Amino acid sequence: MSVSYPNQYRNYCIFDEKLIQERKNLGIIKASLENPHSEDEIVEDLYILNKMLDDGEKGVENLYPQLSKYNSSKSPNIQTFLAGIYRKTKIPDAFGPLVSMLIQNSINPPENAGFDPNEEIGGAILEYLA
Repeated sequence: MSVSYPNQYRNYCIFDEKLIQERKNLGIIKASLENPHSEDEIVEDLYILNKMLDDGEKGVENLYPQLSKYNSSKSPNIQTFLAGIYRKTKIPDAFGPLVSMLIQNSINPPENAGFDPNEEIGGAILEYLA
């Protein structure tokens, strides 16, 4: 597992696409999200789910029990990828946690994130309201 996180020169993560392709399976992702070993692994799993949704994968919304474990994460990377998943799936139970993330970040902005996770969180909230 290896993620290159955003920095002052780049506002996005870089992933090993070969490893990502090998793990594109809802069963593998579900098991990994239930027992993650690191933030890198969580971020990779969320990235994979986002890619799978872009490819038309069905059933991602069924992973909400595993995803919801991270709703109170303070990691801007986890928040951003979760918001992307919630924006695409519109899981009804995820609306409240998105609002909570936005409020949490307004009170205590993430430091040294290299990007603003509230852009994706706010976009997801708007998608719910649309």
